[in-house]
Amino acid sequence: MKQLTLTLMILSACLGLAYAGPAYSGKEMKQVAPPCPQWYADNEWNISVWGTYAATGTEYAPNTSLADIVQSTTEGHTVYGTFDRYLGGDHAFGGGIDLKYFFHRYFGIGVEGFVLNAHRGAGFDLESNGVDVFTKERRSEDRAVGEVLGTFTLRYPIPCSRFAPYVWAGGGVIWGGGERDEIILDGFGGTGEVPVPLYHTVHHGTTTEPVGQFGGGLEFRITPHIGWTNDFSWNVINGPHNDFGMVRTGLTFAF
Repeated sequence: MKQLTLTLMILSACLGLAYAGPAYSGKEMKQVAPPCPQWYADNEWNISVWGTYAATGTEYAPNTSLADIVQSTTEGHTVYGTFDRYLGGDHAFGGGIDLKYFFHRYFGIGVEGFVLNAHRGAGFDLESNGVDVFTKERRSEDRAVGEVLGTFTLRYPIPCSRFAPYVWAGGGVIWGGGERDEIILDGFGGTGEVPVPLYHTVHHGTTTEPVGQFGGGLEFRITPHIGWTNDFSWNVINGPHNDFGMVRTGLTFAF
């Protein structure tokens, strides 16, 4: 009986060893996950170059009837129609560059500048001496509108990811736009019983205005030093009917 019991114990021990597999210490069983690649540095300089499309926030519907403009001026409320008062047209194309320094990965301060090729519609010079009316039409033209501003950016590099959403706000100046022609009513004259309006045209040149900008976008790092950015911003210019939006896409170089 004792011999049978001993035989069963030996057989049980052998089976246990066969199914247990090799034994490891607690230190050997611990597995450490490989670290995530770092696509965004805690402290880095960013230089971005991009192209942009700008669309005005005011409906482009100028009054093209000179007779209607003159008549409405005579009545004391000139009707020029609706259109952007700074860029002039309803859209523009351009490009720009910005320089940022990010500290602690999430916060960046920088400088941004861009130029838009803005189109201004045909204007006119209109003079009246009470007898004759003299009209000289100005040709439509393209002109450069530039903007420079300082920016503050918040970004969030998603852990273990190439993506980083960001938002920013800034302020600065814009120049090269704002041209307009204004009809001035000088009174009434004429030698007949019906008074004839007297008026002349004043051409206002370009102006430099303060501007604010805010927006948001997404960056995708192709390598730790090269990224692809896409974003949208809204530019607020001093005065009514001047604001415009911008869609941008370009490359970022990180150092």
